[in-house]
Amino acid sequence: MRPRRGVFNPKRRLRSLAGTESEQEFLDHLASRVGYGGNPEHKRDPGDFGLKPPSDPRPGKTLCDVVGIRTRWEALSLLREGLRRGLVSAGQRGEWPRNVWAVSSDGVPLEAQLENAERGVYHGYPMPVRDPFRQEVLKCWGAS
Repeated sequence: MRPRRGVFNPKRRLRSLAGTESEQEFLDHLASRVGYGGNPEHKRDPGDFGLKPPSDPRPGKTLCDVVGIRTRWEALSLLREGLRRGLVSAGQRGEWPRNVWAVSSDGVPLEAQLENAERGVYHGYPMPVRDPFRQEVLKCWGAS
């Protein structure tokens, strides 16, 4: 979740997964259907994201460009991997988790927020260094 006035949402929790085959099948099913929309506030260079406006970085927003995510394919691949590994929030809207977390190839924790629950479309961004939930994401990513 986005920080409000410098405070991060303390209610964020990873979903407790039973580790059953049916749970993994469900996560794989979501990963095969998920979409990535992007958000112009987290881009300096619009690349192939097709954003409107093309890019509109806001002060205080973390930028995907800075951590090397420059294409929609890269963002979608990370989103799918986060789903497959079960790094999803306990909170859901319909069948979709409100958040999905992943870690870039350079070790940067990423957070994706659901923006369209009907279509399963997310936008994501690097987690700010001061976000304490980063450590939980890194720990779970390494353990999966």
